Order: sequence, then C-alpha cells, then structure tokens
Amino acid sequence: MPRVAQFGIALGALGIVLTLMGLFPGVTGMEPTRGIGITQTSAILIGFLLLILGALIYVKFTFYVYKPANLAQQIGVRLALTGLLFAAMSGYADMLGFGSHERTATTDIFLGNLQAIGLIGSFAIASLGVLVYAITGELRADTIADPPSDGAGSKDLTNSQET
Repeated sequence: MPRVAQFGIALGALGIVLTLMGLFPGVTGMEPTRGIGITQTSAILIGFLLLILGALIYVKFTFYVYKPANLAQQIGVRLALTGLLFAAMSGYADMLGFGSHERTATTDIFLGNLQAIGLIGSFAIASLGVLVYAITGELRADTIADPPSDGAGSKDLTNSQET
C-alpha cells in the first residue's frame, strides 16, 4: 500500500502549503491586512487539518498496514481530532459568539491573543495525538529483524564449506 502512504505525504504537503498561505498571505499576491481575519484563520485551520490527516494516513499505511489499531492508537487518533476541534473552536470563537471581539460598526472580528494561544495549544495537542498513534503500535513483522536462534535452525557457516 505505498500509494496510500504517498497520498498521505501529498495531503500533508498540501496542508503545509495552505497553512503557510494563511499565515503569510503576501505569498499569494494578496495585500496583507492588519490582524488575522476569518479567511486567514480558515486557511490555517484547513491546512493544519490536512497536515494532521496526512500524517495519520502516512503512519497507518507505512508502519501498521494490516494491523488493527490498538487502544493506545485509537486514543492517539481521538486526541489528534480533539485537538483539531479545539483549534477550530478557539479560531472561530468570535464568529461563534463566545470570543472577546464582537463585531460592531467600527470594529471587525479578528484573531486575538487568547485565541492564538488556544490555536497553538490545540495544534500541539493534535500533533501529540499523531505522535501517540505512531509510537504505540506494534510494527509489522517484516520491519523487525529476527535475531538468530541458539542453534535450532541456524547453520554454522564455517563447517558448511566444501573443499
């Protein structure tokens, strides 16, 4: 299943590009405005969603292809998705009505300091979930080198030469 793992890499790369476009809109040719608005926040969130999903797909189809996920790996997936949900909640807090910046006639909705802290913390939680998924599973049998046994089935190479 190397094609699926390659799809995970492509999805992660697309996520990185989209996140960078959201963080630095001048790269796309758009004029950067003061603050980070809803469109930039959406681009950052969608990019990081694609990055996390690409990482989960890559790890699954590179290391644990035919293995069912154990409990720790399921917790890692849920932790990653919970981190993404918290990131969306903190990023869209003003739009959803529980943020500290309300839209008035003179001000607009923008990403504040507490929202940025929540966003970065949630991204860290999602990344930790991917890491938990990656390190808690049992590797495939063909990736683990079998040590030679104590003589049951191993040949002595010095005595097997014919002269």
